[in-house]
Amino acid sequence: MLNGEGLAAAGSGQDGDAGQHDGTTASWQAPSPTERELYEAKLRGDWSGYFDVLARSCLYMAESRALADAVPRRMEFAPYYAPRLGHQYAAVYTEGMLPAPVADPVYFSGSLDWYARVWAESDPAWLAVNPGSPSEAFFPTSAAHRELWRRHAAGSEGGCHPRGQLRALHVGGPLHGPVAHGLACAALLFVTNGESWNSMAYHGHGYTEERRRLQEWWGIATAEDWRRIQERLLNAEMVSSVWEFALQIRRSLALDFGGSVELDHWRQVAERVIRANADHAKHPRLTAEGVSPGRPREESEVTAQVAGVQRLIGRIARYEARFRADGLLGEGQFVRTAEAWDYGRASGMARWGVGGRYCTVQEAESAVLRAGRAGRMNYRSWKEFSAAYILGRCLHFDEEEFGDWYEDVLAAHRVLTTDPASPWLNIPWK
Repeated sequence: MLNGEGLAAAGSGQDGDAGQHDGTTASWQAPSPTERELYEAKLRGDWSGYFDVLARSCLYMAESRALADAVPRRMEFAPYYAPRLGHQYAAVYTEGMLPAPVADPVYFSGSLDWYARVWAESDPAWLAVNPGSPSEAFFPTSAAHRELWRRHAAGSEGGCHPRGQLRALHVGGPLHGPVAHGLACAALLFVTNGESWNSMAYHGHGYTEERRRLQEWWGIATAEDWRRIQERLLNAEMVSSVWEFALQIRRSLALDFGGSVELDHWRQVAERVIRANADHAKHPRLTAEGVSPGRPREESEVTAQVAGVQRLIGRIARYEARFRADGLLGEGQFVRTAEAWDYGRASGMARWGVGGRYCTVQEAESAVLRAGRAGRMNYRSWKEFSAAYILGRCLHFDEEEFGDWYEDVLAAHRVLTTDPASPWLNIPWK
């Protein structure tokens, strides 16, 4: 059975240059805390600590896009030859060491435990971590060594995407400026999912998994599908028009009366507007194409619409009451429009498109900039944007359960409004 000393010998003996980097990389700026922790553990000769870091990191490996498309569930550990080892090795990279996405190759992602379980005796005899970087190390892949990997993985909590954590790239991801602002519009989502909020060159969960998720959640299977959905989000066309109708009624009343709007008044005015619109629809209309005939509506249809909108108004009011209790809204504040739900997802969609290779990084950056501009035009602060995004998320998913769909994003909001490293505290809204 190998012990910690055996791991150290495997790592430092074959890497051979743990001390070599002392002078040449003293000022090295690690892309993220992961690479910094690996480097520091390597300098200490702490290979047990090195594997502890790997156990809570996503490890990416390159593969042919043609192979990934042909057999999505089959992974081949491409071998490289290292003369100093005299053996073949397979290379994995932590998130901060990944190159910008290109059409080919693509990358798949796995945990240390996953690699330990699927590695076969016919696979390369050595594993290289971040080869060519100051955090590089080489390790044998024998069954005994892989058992050690699994033991480290068993002691790791949260997996390689630790939900609810603020993560960022300090090299390779913008921290200030318009692109960073647009990326931060999706920070609630990325903190909730435990992903770097500012990763413009996004690999996510790996090429195959990103494509699977886009297909499952959005019905996206082609670049054209992605562009269509991206445009709809950027134009706030996916947020419910019924939500926006109800919120617009209250917004108009607040402007007219200069203050808060009573719930019963809001419901009564919404009913009057619905019935007035139904009455107007009965009459012919003159359009550019000519005269359009009226469309009389059954009273039962109008009554059902009124009841539905009034129920929605009640749901919104109850969510906002909870928001005030939890600090998302101040006393007397309310959500003016839920369009933030689309703008935040548009910022995320730009990166998901990169991960699935449905767009280039340049196309994604353009979309991120547009999402940021749209957010600034419609909201006055990060906090106002946040409350609107969360309302949209809850109306879409939560069903007034105040369960994980709400609690997870509330936790992300609190991180983003209190952590000194938060983009919301370091990037001005306007």
